[in-house]
This record gives sequence, C-alpha cells and structure tokens, in this order.
Amino acid sequence: MIRAREVRLIGPDGEQLDIMPLKQALQMAEEMGMDLVEIAPQAKPPVCKIMDYGKYRFEQNKKLKEVKKHQKVINVKEVKFRIKIEDHDFQVKAKNAQKFLLAGNKVKVTIMFRGRERSHAELGEAVCLRLAKQMEDISVVEKPPKAEGRNMIMILSPKSETEMQAAMKARGESEAPAAEDSGNEE
Repeated sequence: MIRAREVRLIGPDGEQLDIMPLKQALQMAEEMGMDLVEIAPQAKPPVCKIMDYGKYRFEQNKKLKEVKKHQKVINVKEVKFRIKIEDHDFQVKAKNAQKFLLAGNKVKVTIMFRGRERSHAELGEAVCLRLAKQMEDISVVEKPPKAEGRNMIMILSPKSETEMQAAMKARGESEAPAAEDSGNEE
C-alpha cells in the first residue's frame, strides 16, 4: 500500500539504513522475515521501518488496554427538585447528591417548573444555589443554573480526592459515616 517510489528506510533496531527504491526495501524486509511499515507518509521521502507488524499491533493494543484500565469513568447522576420543596425532602435529595459526588460522579441538578412557576425562575435558582452552597466542600459548580424550557439545570462536579479530604478535615468530619449510609440502603 506504500505508493512512493523511494523511501527512507529504518532497520528493525531503529538505525537509519538509507534512501532506496520501494522494491529494494520490500525485498530487504522479506529477507528478514518482517514487514515494511510506512511511519511518516508526509515526509519527503516517506519514512518506512522494517518491523514485525503483528507484534507491533499486539504491543499497541496492550498499551491501549493499559491506558483504559487506569482511566476513570465519570457518570452523570441526576437529582430532581421542585421550587416548593420541603426542607426534609431537600436534605434527603442533597444527601443523595453528596453520595454521588463522593463516588466520583457528576450530579445534574434539575429544577422542574409547572404552570406559572416558570415565571419565577429566581426561586429555582435559589434552590440550586442552596444545594451548591451545601455541597461546596466536595464539589465545584461546573455549569451554573440555567433555564432550559420547563426545567432549570445546574451541573456539579466532584472536587479532587485531596481537596475533598482537606475540606472534610477542616469541617471535622471523616468519610466513615458516608460509607455506613451506603450499607443501610439494602
């Protein structure tokens, strides 16, 4: 699939061999029992390397799997509120939001409006800001409250592990109570 007439050839050990015709480079690779792989097609002349392509692909896949293994997946969890929410209901939903944030997930806060409530967007914003204030030690407001149709949406992102631990120590709390709460749900 290499289209150039001449290529700059690199050996299997990484040493630069020479600029030579494509046929000669293919013949050298075949003699060594390896493949000729085009590394830099935009170069003048294109750079090709003699290597075991199957082994190269295996190594690349191995590296990708390793990167994926260390990658953290962040989910977005949603907590819905109304503007006329009672204090206890607010605390229950705030506790759920806190659990989601401590688990490393983002939280989408949705304030739902019905009928004439839509004309009082400031009340919805007050509920959002109240939650943001309560969660400020473990989260950051990624997207401030914004009205979208019949809803108002705000997104909270968890702070880094070290910032959370420092905030918990400053408040005089430990993470043990949060772990106990998650076990009582069953």
